[in-house]
Amino acid sequence: MPNIYSNLTELIGNTPLLELTHYNKNQESLAKVIAKLEYFNPAGSVKDRIGFAMIKDAEEKGKLVPGSVIIEPTSGNTGIALAFAAAALGYRLIIILPESFSIERRKLLEALGAELVLTPASEGMSGAIRKADELAAQIPNAYIPMQFSNPANPEVHKHTTAEEIWRDTDGQVDIFVAGVGTGGTISGVGERLKQLNPKVQIVAVEPFNSPVLSGGERGPHLIQGIGAGFVPDNYNASVVDEIIKVKNEDAYRTSRHLARSEGLLVGISSGAAAFAASELAKREENKDKTIVVLFPDTGERYLSANLYDEA
Repeated sequence: MPNIYSNLTELIGNTPLLELTHYNKNQESLAKVIAKLEYFNPAGSVKDRIGFAMIKDAEEKGKLVPGSVIIEPTSGNTGIALAFAAAALGYRLIIILPESFSIERRKLLEALGAELVLTPASEGMSGAIRKADELAAQIPNAYIPMQFSNPANPEVHKHTTAEEIWRDTDGQVDIFVAGVGTGGTISGVGERLKQLNPKVQIVAVEPFNSPVLSGGERGPHLIQGIGAGFVPDNYNASVVDEIIKVKNEDAYRTSRHLARSEGLLVGISSGAAAFAASELAKREENKDKTIVVLFPDTGERYLSANLYDEA
């Protein structure tokens, strides 16, 4: 039957765009801010795109074979995406996760059959990557997709996310805003949008407390999912026109405001991206422009992180 899918992975992508009508009004925006809601993906985040893409790419290249073990250092959402894909395709999965990340993400990973190894929060993603390399050397037939450097990451955004944005706005997008974790989203989308229209501005978002993309020092921060503490190989700085640094409190406050003004429960990094987009929307030079901001996931994954505890 034409409207019935046979595999959950077929539901990845084609996420909706939503104009933040009330939020724009409350922020006295001069530009139109539109959110791409990636939590509409089947496992709930933008990382569903790269989780499936990296597995399929590895299979096609013979890096993954029956009996292989997938090992991945991740801040959570990529692990969840890999977990649902690995479960569907029959692979054992070990996720290396900094202990600072939310309980919700850990429980989701375990529910999907992933094995968890936690690393010290103080070591950030660098510590998780070192642990993944250590385990891969000990386990036969281990494969690390390594989202931070895997070309399949930006490629899937180039061929899906960017094309969806262009299609759904009828090419009327002036500025694209996204947080940077692995660098795949900002690079893949940025490269393709600039091919379609070189005048499109690409704006990256990073934590104020860990501004490595801006040339600053790595530091602890509370914006889960972005700000890995190093410049990822997948980050293409040449397509980025501006970097906006967002403070913890601004990211949290904006996420709460979106819940109350739009009914949108989005994660902390979505709040950071929305804050950056609203700052851009207030600039006189951006009057009447269309800003598309990517919201990576749902706020339900951060309830234990006190995201909604304050008014």
